[in-house]
Amino acid sequence: MTAVPGLPLRQLLMSLGEPLVELQAAPAGLDVPVRDVAILDPEEPPAAGPGELVLAIGVRGRAALPVVRAAGRGGAAAVAVKLDAGGVPDALREAAAEAGVALLSVRPETRWEHLDGLARMLIAGPDTPEAAEPNAGDLFSLAQTVAVLTHGVVSIEDTSSRVLAYSRSSDSDELDDLRRLSILGWQGPEPYLSKLREWGVFQHLRGSDAVIEIDAHPDLGIRRRLAIGIRAGAQPLGTIWVQEGAQPLAEQSEQALVGAARVAAGQLVRRRRELSADVRLTRTLLTGLLEGSTGPQSLATHLGLGLRRPATVLAYAADSPTGGADPELTRAEVTGLISVHAAARHRGALLAPIESRVYVLLPELPPALPAATLRGWAQEVVDAAHEHLGVRLRAAIGTTVDGLAKVTESRAQADRILDAMVRGGVARQVAALSDVQAEVLVSEVLALLQEHARLRDPRLTELAEYDRKHGTRLAESVLAWLDALGEVRVAADALHIHPNTLRYRVRRAEQITGLDLAQPQQRLLAMLQLRLPAEDA
Repeated sequence: MTAVPGLPLRQLLMSLGEPLVELQAAPAGLDVPVRDVAILDPEEPPAAGPGELVLAIGVRGRAALPVVRAAGRGGAAAVAVKLDAGGVPDALREAAAEAGVALLSVRPETRWEHLDGLARMLIAGPDTPEAAEPNAGDLFSLAQTVAVLTHGVVSIEDTSSRVLAYSRSSDSDELDDLRRLSILGWQGPEPYLSKLREWGVFQHLRGSDAVIEIDAHPDLGIRRRLAIGIRAGAQPLGTIWVQEGAQPLAEQSEQALVGAARVAAGQLVRRRRELSADVRLTRTLLTGLLEGSTGPQSLATHLGLGLRRPATVLAYAADSPTGGADPELTRAEVTGLISVHAAARHRGALLAPIESRVYVLLPELPPALPAATLRGWAQEVVDAAHEHLGVRLRAAIGTTVDGLAKVTESRAQADRILDAMVRGGVARQVAALSDVQAEVLVSEVLALLQEHARLRDPRLTELAEYDRKHGTRLAESVLAWLDALGEVRVAADALHIHPNTLRYRVRRAEQITGLDLAQPQQRLLAMLQLRLPAEDA
């Protein structure tokens, strides 16, 4: 196995910076490589591996001595410890020096999961071809670049106000309370966020590409700052904030923010689309199983699934996004939403986007899971997509099969339902085949008629052509009359015309085409063919 080169401790500290961590001891220097992050549970014996940054969770001050010593024995690069009010104990520094491991102090307010996430992201570094381009860089580098261009203090946040990256500051006095608490807590504190909502800042950032200025509020501990939304088309991805520090912001700050927002958008879109190696393998195996190109054994072995347990496939299709939204990003958002809801309802749910549809495999289902339960799960996703993303989603429930080997049957049935929904043959948003069997079968017959012109009656094709040339509605009127089983008044009411007008249109259609709608076979064919789109009828 190829060794991971790691990130020099110096570079990690420069990126994390004050106020998140502070270096207390570095007996091996600052060029030691940090290759991974380890979280030590206080209830487990302390242990560490070579090159790890060890997060000493649950212990403070002198209580972290066993962790520091274990880190040294394991060849760790550094240990991060939260401190008591008295500061760094001399015994802790001495233990770090003896162990040959760097000691980092972490402020008590800092959330461990935030430090863990940031450190892992920095250690992993840019690992895609796009990120390796000279002008791409990473979010921390971008934040630092914006800080240089604006003379300000920069943070980049997602749409939930969680801090993704920030610029370094050599002077902690430059930081206002909002900036300091956001970095320590990974997320802007609610009282400040409430004020920003009250002032309409977030509303502006979501709906505009322009920079907004927020005046200083000394009573709230907020200095003057600029902000801009990060967007992909109409889709908000996050925000960039520039706080005024010890010197006024540069004249070109707004221009720098506009450019930075465009660079950050590309990075955030790529980040949302990237998958870990394990997720890619799982999706590859699942896609092969759904498409019938691979057997069930590979996926079952990879995930430890039972081959002969009940399973079902749910299939989702979304309408095309509107309002200038990025289709790829919209699909990513929909996929993420489906994934979260599916996992909440079934621990083993597996998801695979294939072409324009998203499939969810529910393996190892209880033997007697009610069909209404599956409908309820699918409906939750459809409702959430509409509420949170503004996307109209359709869901089809495949048959429950008795093992992974028959998953293709469940997918095929779900696809039949979605095909009918797309063609307009099914009005429901969520359906199983038992709910809409007649509609699906009729839709499939219409698909055959549409595909094979030789199956169509040329007289009905002539009727549709007559309507196109003369602007009449004879075909529509005949179909309404047939659907009403010859009840003239019912059909006329449906078309909002007088019954005599309907009678005239039906007679006129027969005269033009030579049809005899008294014949059952001709009525049956007309009821089908006249349901085709006008250009195909």
